[in-house]
Amino acid sequence: MHAYYDAVDDGRIDDLLALFADDVVYDRPGQPSIDGKDDLEAFYRRDRPLSEGRHEVHDLLVDDGTVAVRGTFSGVQDGTDVELGFADVYVFDADGLIAERFTYTDRDTI
Repeated sequence: MHAYYDAVDDGRIDDLLALFADDVVYDRPGQPSIDGKDDLEAFYRRDRPLSEGRHEVHDLLVDDGTVAVRGTFSGVQDGTDVELGFADVYVFDADGLIAERFTYTDRDTI
């Protein structure tokens, strides 16, 4: 999980995409679901509203193929400085790739 957050914060899109299954599903608050790695890549390369920031992981829990992460993000959203709390839940497939991701934040949309 730390590899994911480091890759996204450093803008290493290829590295973070390598962590996800081809048929990944990603749900975020107030947004349509992202379905499949092609849509996920488009999101990270072009559509992601958060930029120029860092994630800080406060808690990480692992249980039989599922990981829950709680933390904060400090950075920029759509040109405005933000700091927000988040919780992410990841479900891994048999190959150890992220098959599902759910993000929850203390904001209506991200």
